[in-house]
Amino acid sequence: MPAPLRPMLATRGDVVPAGDAWLHEVKWDGMRVLVHLDGAGGLRLESRNGNVVTAAYPELHGLVDAVAGRSAVLDGEVVAFDEAGRPSFAVLAERIHERRAARVAAHVAARPVTFVAFDLLALDGRDLTVRPLERRQRRLTSVLEVDGAAPWTQSTTYDDGPTLLAETERLGLEGIVSKRRDAPYRPGVRSRDWLKFPHRRRESYVVGGWRPETGTRDRLGALLVGTPTPDGLLYRGRVGSGIGGRAGRDLRALLDPLARPTSPFDDEVPREDALGTTWLEPTVVVDVEALGTIGSPGGSGARLRQPTYRGVRSDLGAEDL
Repeated sequence: MPAPLRPMLATRGDVVPAGDAWLHEVKWDGMRVLVHLDGAGGLRLESRNGNVVTAAYPELHGLVDAVAGRSAVLDGEVVAFDEAGRPSFAVLAERIHERRAARVAAHVAARPVTFVAFDLLALDGRDLTVRPLERRQRRLTSVLEVDGAAPWTQSTTYDDGPTLLAETERLGLEGIVSKRRDAPYRPGVRSRDWLKFPHRRRESYVVGGWRPETGTRDRLGALLVGTPTPDGLLYRGRVGSGIGGRAGRDLRALLDPLARPTSPFDDEVPREDALGTTWLEPTVVVDVEALGTIGSPGGSGARLRQPTYRGVRSDLGAEDL
């Protein structure tokens, strides 16, 4: 096995593939984790970037017994669910960085996470990454004991991708991932053997500032956007994706005459976001696609997750929002 092991990554797809060569899974709104079981009772959880996060999820220690004490490496997602039973990254974000035992215990008692396993990379010291996906998943089914009550399960696969995509959108889920049945596992590689189809939601926001691209003074790197509410203009985060090239130059021409000395936001903008920002009169409205928000939905502290700029709404003013 390569060391350190990194998860295989999916490429953004355009059209959900059809046919027997592909299988399809729900794209969970969670945190990617590799589970390392050493066969001697030891368990280590590693995030996508290799950070050890075992202490944050003590409810998953039972995975040692769920694989009958064998050594194994599982790939999957840690998922938290909201009050309606939907996977919610916002709920999970409350404990991602928590390491204090008492606070972690409180989270476990109030809302335990679930580990959704979808791949088996190694078993009893044998590297399984070169084997076809479908064989790895069948082996995972035979190894991982799932009883319905434990905080782990195995991801269900489907043959009809377009129907699954439509159903996940209807249910308000994050999207789907389509995978080639015969594909090997390629650690750390973003491959077209795995295609992701997220349901990104487009909304309109008011621009309250802009920051320069790192290493420059005048090239637009990110917009600071907010939502008008009865409590004023509330900050929703930075939008850096989608504003390169001509889009950035056109935005600068539109925003430069609106510069002002103070922040237009009525709540506090984090210092790391405010640093180097040119504040603006809050009159320009832009469309942004994002995978929902992190934090209190609709309230102060809610932040856009993976936002992408999609254009100026010249037909809308801040008062329209």
